[in-house]
Amino acid sequence: MDDQTDDRMDEADPRAGVDPLERVLHSARALVLADLIAGDVARAEVVSLVEESVSHRRWWVEQWPEGAAYVAGLVAQDVQDALMERYGRWPLCPVCAEAEGVEAEPHALDVEPELGPDPHWVCGKAGVVIAAVGSLGVLGSLPGGAGADPESGTGEAGAS
Repeated sequence: MDDQTDDRMDEADPRAGVDPLERVLHSARALVLADLIAGDVARAEVVSLVEESVSHRRWWVEQWPEGAAYVAGLVAQDVQDALMERYGRWPLCPVCAEAEGVEAEPHALDVEPELGPDPHWVCGKAGVVIAAVGSLGVLGSLPGGAGADPESGTGEAGAS
């Protein structure tokens, strides 16, 4: 390839010139927002929780650049914790919600690994991987969904 071809490829690539830290943070934001949208909970006050987490994790990854691969899972956990404090469990486990006798009380999925790359939503009760962080939307066909309803006033995610 000649230099002109390289220049045109750089111009065509929207990631060209984007700071790797910003790319990681934008990716984490997009993944968590996708899961919130899948659960129909991406309201303004909830999206603000994502922004708070991304801001905090920006500082965190600036201090520990080797942790960049862990940011998506950490943002998911941050948002999950903030939602629990304010609204209730999120995202609810769709497996146990539908299985008789497994779990009577609704419970939230966990992010695993807690500090590692390639985070997934996991049901700790059934020991089942549900979806990668950012992929809860593929669960839309499951009854009961995988989301919280911050406006329900019930304190339980997905309760109505």
